Formats: sequence, C-alpha cells, structure tokens
Amino acid sequence: MSEPGEPVLLLTNDDGVDAPGMHALRQAAGGLGRCRVIAPSGPISGCGHQVTTHQPIEIVLRDDGTLAVKGSPADCVRLAIYEFEPEVQWVLSGINSGGNLGTDTYISGTVAAAREAAIRGLPAIAISHYIARGRLIDWPRAAQWAGRVLQMLMPQRPGPGTFWNVNLPHPAPGSPEPEIVVCPLDPSPLPLDYRLEGNYALYTGDYQKRARRPGADVAVCFEGQIAVTLISLVDPWGDGLPGR
Repeated sequence: MSEPGEPVLLLTNDDGVDAPGMHALRQAAGGLGRCRVIAPSGPISGCGHQVTTHQPIEIVLRDDGTLAVKGSPADCVRLAIYEFEPEVQWVLSGINSGGNLGTDTYISGTVAAAREAAIRGLPAIAISHYIARGRLIDWPRAAQWAGRVLQMLMPQRPGPGTFWNVNLPHPAPGSPEPEIVVCPLDPSPLPLDYRLEGNYALYTGDYQKRARRPGADVAVCFEGQIAVTLISLVDPWGDGLPGR
C-alpha cells in the first residue's frame, strides 16, 4: 500500500522489463510517488495497441514486486488497473530506445500504454529517446532529462481523454542542455522504401530523412530539444471522455 497522499505510479514500456530505459524511468520517477513496474517480459517494440484477449497471459512476480508480463504494454496497463494495482494514479511508459514522433505514435507500444491509460481515465506520459545515427544513448542523462519533464508535467494533470507524448533528443556530446518545447504532432508520413530479396521484402526507409514540419515534434526533437506533445483521443459523440 502507498502512504496517504502518495501517488501510485505504474511504470511500463515496450522494450521489456529489464531494458535500460526502464531503469532510467525508475530513476526519473524516484521521489514522485510509489512506483510499480508491470511491463512486458521481453521486447515487443512496434506492437501498437495490441491486446491479448483469446489466450492466457503468463505473469511472473519477481522478488522486488515487479511483474513481468508475456503480453503487450496495453495488456500491462489493463492488468494493473483491473487486477494488480487498482490504486494507480499515473501511468508512465518508457523510456523507449528510439523516437516515437509524429505518425510513429500509431505503431508504438510505448505510446499505446499511455493511450490505454487515457482511455481508462488515467493521466499518462509516454517517454522515448530519439537515436541519432552513430551515437549511443547516455541513459543517466536520459533519466535526468526525463525527471525534468515529469516534474513539469505531472502537476499539469492532462484533461480527460488526453495524454502526454515526450521525445528526448540525441545531441552531440558537449551540446547545451535541451529545452522543453511543447509542440504539435507532425502528421507527415514516414518514408517508405523496401528491398526485395526473392519472396521477401525488407523495409529500408531512412528515419533520419523523414519530413519535418517547422515547429512540430519531429523538427523540435531532431534540432536537439525535448519535444512534448499533448495527444487527444477521438471523441466522435462530443459527450466527453472518461475522467478519474
């Protein structure tokens, strides 16, 4: 149980429970509430909003209370809310190894976890780290940046049916500290390119060459700043989305 007044934070991802980005997220969220990790047992990147409904989901409880789930990030959020952590007040997803910018949000398991939370009336933040070609992620630095973002966003609880999508940049060593920039989602499609080999097609699109609308999240992140975007769920009836 959490202390009175202490928020319960669900931490999940799509890179797997043991991924370095999860360790960085735990560091970033330290001191912000009681953290409970319920995450996929292994990498399931790019799974979108996949859920498991027609077969059992294997769950392993570890000694530290972490749950390793043989399912998707959205499965993890559902299991937390309805079974293992009903007191959850925030869902934090990440830190993903690779950007989830613009139209990436439709295929990202990291973002899907935050979207599932918003569907269920919970505030949520998805955090990803863009990777510049030829550079390695500095995870302690990523944790520091993510901590700054969480401290800024969590007091601004998003409205019903909305969630935050955050992308950390990958500047060259020695670059100035990035600023946090609130910006819209870039709707430009990803570049398509395939190499055909016999009966197989291999996607070879160049992520770094994707279109960049000035002032939108792709351009902001590629230019070395932390891109923060508020994403809204579609509400075709206009009668409000769930709040909690």
